[in-house]
Amino acid sequence: MAARKIIWSHKANIKLFLILEFYSERNKSATYSKRIFRKFKKELSLLKTQPDLGTKTDDKQIRGLIVEDFIMFYEATIDTIIVHSVCDCRQNHKNLITRKS
Repeated sequence: MAARKIIWSHKANIKLFLILEFYSERNKSATYSKRIFRKFKKELSLLKTQPDLGTKTDDKQIRGLIVEDFIMFYEATIDTIIVHSVCDCRQNHKNLITRKS
């Protein structure tokens, strides 16, 4: 079986960009943001072969994978991993929405 393809939703791309930008500006350096991004890529590569690593959510199709201080919400299909959202657990939890959009 071929490895699953990773697909980032528009919403997930925006959230990831905002998180990385926030820490680059706050720390006056991109070092931490680069480390976070590499960690996400590493965890996504694991999901390609082990899509059930994340914890089930209220939506049966979506799982949440904890990556350091972040949660990545994703959906696994036979041939794809769709990242729906990324949330920083240290920020406002009102923005923590797992529904597909």
